[in-house]
Amino acid sequence: MLVNTHKLIFILLIFIGWNTVQAQEVWTLNQCIDTAQVYNKTLQINRNHISIGEQREKEAKANLIPKVTANADYKYFMELPTQLMPMNALNSQAPEGQFRDLQFGVPHNINANVQLTMPLYNPQVYGAIENSKIANELTQLQYQKSEEQVLFDITTLYYNAQILKHQLDFLESNLINTHKLLKNMELLKEQLLAIGTDVSKVKLQAEQLSTQRENANNKYISILNALKLNIGISLERNITVVSEIEQKIVAENNTGDILDLKIIQTQNKLLNIELNTLNKSRFLPSLNLIASYGTTGFGYDKTPNDFLKFYPIGFAGLQLSYPLFNGTVTQRKINQKKLEISNNVLQAQLIGDKNKMEIENAIRQRTIAQNTIANTENQIDLAKTIYEQTILQQKQGTASLTDVLLADNALREAQQNYLNAVIDFLKADLELKKITGTIKNK
Repeated sequence: MLVNTHKLIFILLIFIGWNTVQAQEVWTLNQCIDTAQVYNKTLQINRNHISIGEQREKEAKANLIPKVTANADYKYFMELPTQLMPMNALNSQAPEGQFRDLQFGVPHNINANVQLTMPLYNPQVYGAIENSKIANELTQLQYQKSEEQVLFDITTLYYNAQILKHQLDFLESNLINTHKLLKNMELLKEQLLAIGTDVSKVKLQAEQLSTQRENANNKYISILNALKLNIGISLERNITVVSEIEQKIVAENNTGDILDLKIIQTQNKLLNIELNTLNKSRFLPSLNLIASYGTTGFGYDKTPNDFLKFYPIGFAGLQLSYPLFNGTVTQRKINQKKLEISNNVLQAQLIGDKNKMEIENAIRQRTIAQNTIANTENQIDLAKTIYEQTILQQKQGTASLTDVLLADNALREAQQNYLNAVIDFLKADLELKKITGTIKNK
């Protein structure tokens, strides 16, 4: 019996410890964002894109480093190449215009050399280096853009979870009130002071509230799962959000640090560099340093004069390449770049105008929502007072069940109006922070 008691205590301790482990972790919005900065897979992919851009920049610069190649080839001529030699080359008395066919060389030919090539000046190489630098800046801006989107998504999900949590609290409170009302109606029915349909009406309302609570809870769990996915943590983590919803207004500093505009401006720099490179490639030559050192071997495999001899060969020099005419291909490319730059400027103006409009709309919507929140909070307090007074009047027999249900509906409507106002405020505030590029300041 004592052993069984000890086993029971041990099992209870394990059960208590397990429940402690499974307790919900309350995560703040900042915790969610900080964790996502490390574990969000979208951000990890974009960080890899930045590393790829850095490697491309190094690759472009590596084109200025000398290139060394080793070459070797072997040829066996089954038929030696034939040359035509003028007959008067050896005999001045021979008539002009007559030739003799001769075969020069030996069947075995071996060549091996080491060749060095180094660009001294190449406008395309220097243009590619500048392009890679700007492209790397563009990749970093695009990472910041994706980071903003991730923060926006996480914040939206967090706010949705907070709203649903408040909705669950309201439903729980309303359900408690409905159960109390149901008990009162059942007592009144027993005392023949209420009819069966009155009790059924309250039961129906209780069931409806239970269904609403279950649906809201399912939505809450789904939102939390989506939040965990965006954060980058395991779905098995049992987390919850902070109940209190912050409604502070921080002044936005719209100083042109909007990522969309920065991306457009960086794209403009990239297009101008490409245009400049094309213009240079039309008129500037390319100059390369070349050098080679190796050996050439000749072999003959017929007796009695078979041999294999090698002779050194080496040279160094400069190679100049100047474009004369390429069929107006470069000019067509230049015209395309000019049109792309024009579109880029127009797009920047369009984004600026759209940004101003969206900022004005978001500020106005946020102000209206903030005023609505204050009004609906007062309406909730008033609806609670009316509901409590109606319950007392109903107990005293001066109010009917219909009056109680109407007061209850008024309370629930005020609660829903409050939640809608909070949703409008948070949505407008978040949109404003995204538009002004201050979402990272949260």
